[in-house]
Amino acid sequence: MERLEHHGRETVYRHADRGAAGPTLLFVHGSGSDRRVWNHQLGMADDHPVVAVDLSGHGESDDVTAEAGYECLAAYTTDVVAVADATDADVLVGNSLGGAVVLDALLDRDVDVDAAVLADSGARLAVLDDLLRWLDGDFDRAVEFLHGTDRLFHDADAELLERSRAAMYETGQRVTARDFRTCHEFDIRGELDRVDVPLLALCGEHDRLTPPHYHEHLAESVPDGELALIEDAAHLPMLERPEAFEAALRDFLARRVQ
Repeated sequence: MERLEHHGRETVYRHADRGAAGPTLLFVHGSGSDRRVWNHQLGMADDHPVVAVDLSGHGESDDVTAEAGYECLAAYTTDVVAVADATDADVLVGNSLGGAVVLDALLDRDVDVDAAVLADSGARLAVLDDLLRWLDGDFDRAVEFLHGTDRLFHDADAELLERSRAAMYETGQRVTARDFRTCHEFDIRGELDRVDVPLLALCGEHDRLTPPHYHEHLAESVPDGELALIEDAAHLPMLERPEAFEAALRDFLARRVQ
Protein backbone atom coordinates (compact mmCIF):
# COMPACT_ATOMS: atom_id res chain seq x y z
CA MET A 1 0.00 0.00 0.00
CA GLU A 2 1.27 3.47 -0.90
CA ARG A 3 0.58 6.65 1.07
CA LEU A 4 0.86 10.13 -0.45
CA GLU A 5 0.92 13.36 1.55
CA HIS A 6 -0.60 16.30 -0.34
CA HIS A 7 -2.61 19.41 0.47
CA GLY A 8 -2.49 18.65 4.19
CA ARG A 9 -3.93 15.13 3.95
CA GLU A 10 -2.88 11.58 3.22
CA THR A 11 -4.25 9.66 0.24
CA VAL A 12 -3.84 5.89 0.16
CA TYR A 13 -3.61 3.85 -3.02
CA ARG A 14 -2.67 0.38 -4.18
CA HIS A 15 0.03 0.25 -6.86
CA ALA A 16 0.48 -3.10 -8.62
CA ASP A 17 3.54 -2.87 -10.85
CA ARG A 18 5.10 -6.08 -12.17
CA GLY A 19 7.31 -4.32 -14.69
CA ALA A 20 4.82 -4.56 -17.57
CA ALA A 21 5.38 -2.28 -20.54
CA GLY A 22 1.73 -1.27 -21.03
CA PRO A 23 0.31 2.12 -20.02
CA THR A 24 -0.31 2.72 -16.32
CA LEU A 25 -4.01 2.56 -15.41
CA LEU A 26 -5.41 4.63 -12.52
CA PHE A 27 -8.80 3.39 -11.29
CA VAL A 28 -11.20 5.71 -9.40
CA HIS A 29 -14.12 4.25 -7.45
CA GLY A 30 -17.67 5.54 -7.16
CA SER A 31 -20.01 6.66 -4.38
CA GLY A 32 -19.86 4.85 -1.06
CA SER A 33 -17.02 2.64 -2.25
CA ASP A 34 -13.23 2.43 -2.06
CA ARG A 35 -10.24 1.06 -3.96
CA ARG A 36 -11.19 -2.57 -3.24
CA VAL A 37 -13.94 -2.40 -5.87
CA TRP A 38 -11.06 -2.77 -8.37
CA ASN A 39 -9.43 -5.82 -6.77
CA HIS A 40 -10.06 -8.05 -9.77
CA GLN A 41 -8.57 -5.45 -12.12
CA LEU A 42 -5.31 -5.55 -10.16
CA GLY A 43 -4.73 -8.78 -12.06
CA MET A 44 -4.23 -6.68 -15.19
CA ALA A 45 -0.81 -5.77 -13.76
CA ASP A 46 0.72 -8.57 -15.83
CA ASP A 47 0.25 -6.25 -18.82
CA HIS A 48 -0.25 -2.79 -17.28
CA PRO A 49 0.88 -1.16 -14.04
CA VAL A 50 -2.37 -0.68 -12.11
CA VAL A 51 -3.22 1.93 -9.47
CA ALA A 52 -6.43 2.00 -7.39
CA VAL A 53 -7.03 5.01 -5.14
CA ASP A 54 -9.09 5.65 -2.01
CA LEU A 55 -10.70 9.06 -2.44
CA SER A 56 -10.72 11.33 0.62
CA GLY A 57 -12.90 9.89 3.38
CA HIS A 58 -12.99 6.45 1.79
CA GLY A 59 -11.02 3.35 2.69
CA GLU A 60 -7.81 4.38 4.43
CA SER A 61 -7.51 7.91 3.06
CA ASP A 62 -7.87 10.98 5.26
CA ASP A 63 -11.11 12.88 4.91
CA VAL A 64 -11.54 16.53 3.99
CA THR A 65 -13.89 19.19 5.26
CA ALA A 66 -15.82 19.79 2.06
CA GLU A 67 -19.45 20.48 1.29
CA ALA A 68 -21.24 18.20 -1.15
CA GLY A 69 -21.10 19.45 -4.71
CA TYR A 70 -18.28 21.25 -6.46
CA GLU A 71 -16.16 21.67 -3.30
CA CYS A 72 -16.21 17.92 -2.67
CA LEU A 73 -15.64 17.08 -6.34
CA ALA A 74 -12.65 19.42 -6.42
CA ALA A 75 -11.14 17.69 -3.38
CA TYR A 76 -11.58 14.25 -4.94
CA THR A 77 -10.07 15.50 -8.20
CA THR A 78 -7.08 16.84 -6.29
CA ASP A 79 -6.58 13.36 -4.80
CA VAL A 80 -6.61 11.75 -8.24
CA VAL A 81 -4.33 14.31 -9.88
CA ALA A 82 -1.81 13.95 -7.04
CA VAL A 83 -1.78 10.16 -7.40
CA ALA A 84 -1.67 10.38 -11.21
CA ASP A 85 1.41 12.60 -10.96
CA ALA A 86 3.07 10.33 -8.39
CA THR A 87 2.53 7.17 -10.45
CA ASP A 88 2.91 8.59 -13.98
CA ALA A 89 -0.58 7.38 -14.84
CA ASP A 90 -1.38 7.19 -18.55
CA VAL A 91 -5.08 6.28 -18.48
CA LEU A 92 -7.77 7.34 -15.98
CA VAL A 93 -10.64 4.89 -15.39
CA GLY A 94 -13.57 6.15 -13.31
CA ASN A 95 -16.77 4.43 -12.22
CA SER A 96 -19.90 6.55 -11.56
CA LEU A 97 -18.76 9.40 -9.25
CA GLY A 98 -15.22 8.39 -10.22
CA GLY A 99 -16.14 9.19 -13.81
CA ALA A 100 -17.16 12.69 -12.77
CA VAL A 101 -13.78 13.04 -11.05
CA VAL A 102 -12.02 11.90 -14.23
CA LEU A 103 -13.96 14.39 -16.36
CA ASP A 104 -13.20 17.19 -13.89
CA ALA A 105 -9.50 16.31 -14.06
CA LEU A 106 -9.54 16.32 -17.86
CA LEU A 107 -11.40 19.60 -18.16
CA ASP A 108 -10.09 21.72 -15.29
CA ARG A 109 -6.71 20.34 -14.22
CA ASP A 110 -3.33 20.03 -15.87
CA VAL A 111 -3.35 16.23 -15.92
CA ASP A 112 -1.23 14.65 -18.64
CA VAL A 113 -2.86 11.37 -19.69
CA ASP A 114 -3.34 9.58 -23.01
CA ALA A 115 -6.93 8.33 -22.63
CA ALA A 116 -9.87 7.96 -20.26
CA VAL A 117 -12.56 5.39 -19.54
CA LEU A 118 -15.88 6.29 -17.93
CA ALA A 119 -17.54 3.16 -16.57
CA ASP A 120 -21.24 3.56 -15.77
CA SER A 121 -20.97 7.30 -15.42
CA GLY A 122 -22.11 10.35 -17.38
CA ALA A 123 -21.85 14.05 -18.08
CA ARG A 124 -24.79 14.55 -15.70
CA LEU A 125 -25.43 12.30 -12.71
CA ALA A 126 -28.85 13.22 -11.34
CA VAL A 127 -29.98 11.21 -8.30
CA LEU A 128 -33.58 10.37 -7.42
CA ASP A 129 -35.02 12.70 -4.76
CA ASP A 130 -36.23 9.69 -2.75
CA LEU A 131 -32.73 8.21 -2.69
CA LEU A 132 -31.22 11.49 -1.53
CA ARG A 133 -33.79 11.66 1.26
CA TRP A 134 -33.12 8.06 2.33
CA LEU A 135 -29.36 8.64 2.29
CA ASP A 136 -29.87 11.45 4.79
CA GLY A 137 -32.56 9.90 6.99
CA ASP A 138 -32.91 6.16 6.38
CA PHE A 139 -29.55 4.77 5.33
CA ASP A 140 -30.67 1.13 5.56
CA ARG A 141 -33.41 1.80 3.03
CA ALA A 142 -30.97 3.61 0.73
CA VAL A 143 -28.54 0.69 0.80
CA GLU A 144 -31.29 -1.83 0.04
CA PHE A 145 -32.65 0.34 -2.78
CA LEU A 146 -29.22 0.54 -4.40
CA HIS A 147 -28.86 -3.24 -4.19
CA GLY A 148 -32.17 -3.83 -5.95
CA THR A 149 -32.28 -5.45 -9.39
CA ASP A 150 -30.57 -3.49 -12.18
CA ARG A 151 -29.21 -0.77 -9.95
CA LEU A 152 -25.73 -1.63 -8.70
CA PHE A 153 -26.08 -5.21 -9.98
CA HIS A 154 -28.13 -7.08 -12.54
CA ASP A 155 -28.00 -10.63 -11.18
CA ALA A 156 -25.26 -10.85 -8.58
CA ASP A 157 -24.95 -13.78 -6.20
CA ALA A 158 -25.67 -13.40 -2.49
CA GLU A 159 -21.99 -13.24 -1.50
CA LEU A 160 -21.25 -10.33 -3.85
CA LEU A 161 -24.35 -8.47 -2.70
CA GLU A 162 -23.37 -8.90 0.94
CA ARG A 163 -19.80 -7.71 0.30
CA SER A 164 -21.12 -4.66 -1.51
CA ARG A 165 -23.55 -3.76 1.28
CA ALA A 166 -20.80 -4.18 3.87
CA ALA A 167 -18.46 -1.91 1.92
CA MET A 168 -21.11 0.83 1.76
CA TYR A 169 -21.76 0.60 5.50
CA GLU A 170 -18.00 0.76 6.08
CA THR A 171 -17.79 3.99 4.09
CA GLY A 172 -20.67 5.25 6.20
CA GLN A 173 -23.78 7.33 5.81
CA ARG A 174 -22.18 10.77 5.95
CA VAL A 175 -19.59 10.21 3.23
CA THR A 176 -21.91 8.13 1.03
CA ALA A 177 -24.62 10.79 1.20
CA ARG A 178 -22.01 13.46 0.37
CA ASP A 179 -20.92 11.41 -2.63
CA PHE A 180 -24.40 11.07 -4.06
CA ARG A 181 -25.21 14.75 -3.50
CA THR A 182 -21.98 15.62 -5.29
CA CYS A 183 -23.12 13.44 -8.19
CA HIS A 184 -26.51 15.14 -8.17
CA GLU A 185 -24.94 18.57 -8.68
CA PHE A 186 -22.56 17.41 -11.41
CA ASP A 187 -23.45 18.55 -14.94
CA ILE A 188 -20.86 19.26 -17.64
CA ARG A 189 -22.97 18.35 -20.67
CA GLY A 190 -22.04 21.61 -22.38
CA GLU A 191 -18.29 21.03 -22.00
CA LEU A 192 -17.74 17.58 -23.49
CA ASP A 193 -16.31 19.02 -26.69
CA ARG A 194 -13.26 20.11 -24.65
CA VAL A 195 -12.24 16.53 -23.81
CA ASP A 196 -9.08 16.14 -25.86
CA VAL A 197 -8.14 12.47 -25.31
CA PRO A 198 -9.74 9.26 -26.59
CA LEU A 199 -12.58 8.28 -24.28
CA LEU A 200 -14.39 4.98 -23.84
CA ALA A 201 -17.92 5.12 -22.40
CA LEU A 202 -18.35 1.66 -20.89
CA CYS A 203 -21.72 0.59 -19.49
CA GLY A 204 -23.51 -2.42 -18.05
CA GLU A 205 -26.44 -2.99 -20.40
CA HIS A 206 -29.00 -3.20 -17.54
CA ASP A 207 -27.77 -0.16 -15.55
CA ARG A 208 -30.76 1.89 -14.37
CA LEU A 209 -28.65 4.36 -12.34
CA THR A 210 -26.63 5.62 -15.32
CA PRO A 211 -28.42 4.03 -18.31
CA PRO A 212 -26.86 3.24 -21.69
CA HIS A 213 -28.22 6.46 -23.21
CA TYR A 214 -25.95 8.43 -20.85
CA HIS A 215 -23.02 6.65 -22.46
CA GLU A 216 -24.33 7.09 -25.98
CA HIS A 217 -24.39 10.84 -25.26
CA LEU A 218 -20.81 10.72 -24.00
CA ALA A 219 -19.56 8.78 -27.01
CA GLU A 220 -21.34 11.13 -29.43
CA SER A 221 -20.37 14.39 -27.70
CA VAL A 222 -16.69 13.81 -26.98
CA PRO A 223 -14.56 14.51 -30.09
CA ASP A 224 -12.88 11.10 -29.89
CA GLY A 225 -15.37 8.95 -28.03
CA GLU A 226 -16.67 5.43 -28.36
CA LEU A 227 -19.21 3.18 -26.63
CA ALA A 228 -19.06 -0.38 -25.28
CA LEU A 229 -21.81 -2.32 -23.47
CA ILE A 230 -21.23 -5.15 -21.01
CA GLU A 231 -23.92 -7.82 -21.21
CA ASP A 232 -25.61 -9.22 -18.09
CA ALA A 233 -24.37 -6.39 -15.86
CA ALA A 234 -25.64 -3.18 -14.30
CA HIS A 235 -23.79 -0.32 -12.57
CA LEU A 236 -20.75 -2.27 -11.32
CA PRO A 237 -19.67 -4.47 -14.24
CA MET A 238 -16.07 -4.61 -12.96
CA LEU A 239 -17.46 -6.66 -10.05
CA GLU A 240 -20.35 -8.48 -11.73
CA ARG A 241 -18.68 -9.29 -15.07
CA PRO A 242 -14.97 -8.58 -14.49
CA GLU A 243 -13.65 -10.65 -17.40
CA ALA A 244 -15.96 -8.94 -19.90
CA PHE A 245 -15.16 -5.54 -18.38
CA GLU A 246 -11.44 -6.14 -18.70
CA ALA A 247 -11.77 -7.49 -22.24
CA ALA A 248 -13.50 -4.27 -23.34
CA LEU A 249 -10.86 -2.20 -21.56
CA ARG A 250 -7.98 -4.16 -23.10
CA ASP A 251 -9.49 -3.83 -26.58
CA PHE A 252 -9.76 -0.05 -26.18
CA LEU A 253 -6.21 0.26 -24.87
CA ALA A 254 -4.77 -1.88 -27.66
CA ARG A 255 -6.40 0.24 -30.33
CA ARG A 256 -6.19 3.72 -28.84
CA VAL A 257 -3.21 3.98 -26.48
CA GLN A 258 0.34 3.52 -27.76
